[in-house]
Order: sequence, then structure tokens, then C-alpha cells
Amino acid sequence: GNQAFMKYLVESIKYPVKAQENNEQGRVITNFVVEKDGSISNIKVIRGVTAALDAEAVRLLNSMPNWQSGEHQGKPARVRFTLPIVFRLQGGSAGKSQSPVTPVSA
Repeated sequence: GNQAFMKYLVESIKYPVKAQENNEQGRVITNFVVEKDGSISNIKVIRGVTAALDAEAVRLLNSMPNWQSGEHQGKPARVRFTLPIVFRLQGGSAGKSQSPVTPVSA
């Protein structure tokens, strides 16, 4: 569930070097569809921060393991999902390691 997802984000994030050097931080709002088979499709950045952070958010979603599909009347169904992903540098300055990237409630 949520713990596995958080672990995936923490272990998989690759904070772009250029973004670290430029002290780029913020919340990338993404939207995607969880298909009937649990795969992710139609990934979109609804509100981005910078090209580097937006691209990393999309990369994270593209490389995610399958989700559990939604259900409608007991049958698998496609579900649209909105996920904010927060990129934050520890201490708010470039060159320091980032704190974990975390999803937040919409």
C-alpha cells in the first residue's frame, strides 16, 4: 500500500544534478491512469516546477511497479489518479543531499 509506495519513491528518486545545483525545489502535480491490469498510462504533468523536476516525476511514474487496479461493480476498472510529488533539498540549499521525495494528499 502506501508504505510500499513511499519506499519506492525514496529508493528510486534521482534528484537531477542540475536541479540541485540551481536549488530547484517544489511540488510537481501529476495525473495518470491506472489501467485494468494495474499498469500506468497517460502520465501528464498538470502543474510543473522546472523541466528537470517535471521529467524526473514522469520517469518515476513510468518506472513504477504495477498498482492494484480500481473496481467498479466488482470488475476491474480504469482509474484516473492525481499525485503531487514534492522535491525538497535538505536545508534548502544546493549541494546538500535531498530529503525523501514524498507524495502528499491532493
